[in-house]
Amino acid sequence: MKNIFIFGTDDFDLAQIRALDDQGQYRLHQLYDYKEVRAGAEFPVQKLYTGALKKLADFKGPVDAIVGFWDFPVSTLLPLLRKPYNLPSPSFESVLKCEHKYWSRLEQSRVVPDCIPDFCEVDPFSDDFRSQITLSYPFWIKPVKAVSSYLGFKVRNDAELEHAIARIREGISRFANPFNYLLQFAELPADVAAVDGNHCIAESIIAKGRQCTLEGYVYAGEVTVYGVVDSIREGKHRSSFSRYQYPSSIPGHIQQRMITITEKFFGHIDFDNGPFNIEYYWDSRRDRIWLLEVNTRISRSHCPLFQKVDGETHHKVMIELALGKRPAFPYRQGKYRIAAKFMWRVYDDAQVTHAPSPEQLEELQRQFTDVDIKLHVKRGDVLSTLKEQDSYSFEVAVIFIGAGSQSELLRKYREIKTAIRIELEPVD
Repeated sequence: MKNIFIFGTDDFDLAQIRALDDQGQYRLHQLYDYKEVRAGAEFPVQKLYTGALKKLADFKGPVDAIVGFWDFPVSTLLPLLRKPYNLPSPSFESVLKCEHKYWSRLEQSRVVPDCIPDFCEVDPFSDDFRSQITLSYPFWIKPVKAVSSYLGFKVRNDAELEHAIARIREGISRFANPFNYLLQFAELPADVAAVDGNHCIAESIIAKGRQCTLEGYVYAGEVTVYGVVDSIREGKHRSSFSRYQYPSSIPGHIQQRMITITEKFFGHIDFDNGPFNIEYYWDSRRDRIWLLEVNTRISRSHCPLFQKVDGETHHKVMIELALGKRPAFPYRQGKYRIAAKFMWRVYDDAQVTHAPSPEQLEELQRQFTDVDIKLHVKRGDVLSTLKEQDSYSFEVAVIFIGAGSQSELLRKYREIKTAIRIELEPVD
C-alpha cells in the first residue's frame, strides 16, 4: 500500500482517482480539500505550506507521493513539499520557469523564439506605466501570475488600457501576495527578481487559428505526449472557452511539430519527472505555430475526456509519476470515440432566478447516462459575484459528454442545457 497525499481535491476527483485503484494499492490522504485551498480573498499560501509540512511530519508512516492537479497555489507548492522527502518531482525553479509568465517568456525566447509573441513587463502601479509598453495596439495584458484568464484584457486603445490597469490594480493582490511569498524560496536571476507578482506582462496578439493543448509528461528526461485536446473559444475577442474536445482534429504532422517545440523548451529549463499541459495555436493560413502557455500539472478539465475515450482518467499519469514510475496509460479503450467538456457561459451580468436543486440535479444525472454535470450557480446568485471568472464572461455550469460522433456530441449538449433550465434576470 502506497500512502498518497492529495493537495486540494473534492468528491468528484476523489471518485475518479479511487476508480483507478482496482487492485487496492493506494491509500489516499487529503492534505487539504478544494475549499480550503481556494478560500478567501487571497490564497492562504503560507498557512497551506506550513500546515501541509506539519501534517506530513506528523503522519505515522511513509510518505510515498504528494500530488495535486490544481493550478496556483497547488502546482507551485508541490516541489517544495516533496523536497524534504526526496520524492520524484520537477525542481521548484523549473516549475517557476513555466508558471511565472514573464520568466517563462524569457526562457522561451532563448530556445524557441520563432514561436512566441513580442512581450514586455509592465508595472501597473507605476504612474508612467505607458512608457514601459513597447508594443503597438492591440495587445493582451495580464498579471505574471493568474489562472483562467483572470484579469486578462485585450487592449486596443488608451481608454481600454486605462480600464484594464484600473481593474488589475483592484484585483491583482489575490494572486500577487501569495505568489510573492513563494518567490523567496527560489534563486531568481536579476531580470526576473524585479518582476514580482504585482507586475503584468503585455504580449502582442497571437490568438489566430486553432488552439489545442498537449497533455504529457517528462520522465527521466524524455518527453511523452499521450493526448491532444482542442480548445474551442467564443464570445468577445474569442477569449472565452466554450468547450474542450478530445481527440484533436489538428493534423498529426502539426501535432508532431508542437511536440518538438515542447521537447526543446523542457530540455532547456531542466524540467523532469512531472506532468504538463502546454497550449498552442496553429495558424493554418501561414502554417505558423505559437506557444501560448505552459502548465506544470495535468488538466483536471481533461480527466473525464480521457476516461470516456481512452478508458482511464489521466490522474493515473499524475500518480505514477509521483511514485517514480513511467506511466502506463491506455489508448482508445474507452466507451466513446469523442468527448468534450462544455462550459456554459453567460456574457452579461444577471441574477439566477431558477437553477436545479441538488435533488433535481441527481435526477438529471440519472436521465442522461455517462454525463457529468457541475453547476456553479444556485437560485439567487448574481453572476458578477462569482470568483475567478474571465474578463468577459461568467461560467454557470460545466458538462462532460461522450459521443460516437461530432453531431451526436452537440445534440446531447443542446438537450442537456434545455433540461437543466437555468433562468436569469438581467441586472441593471
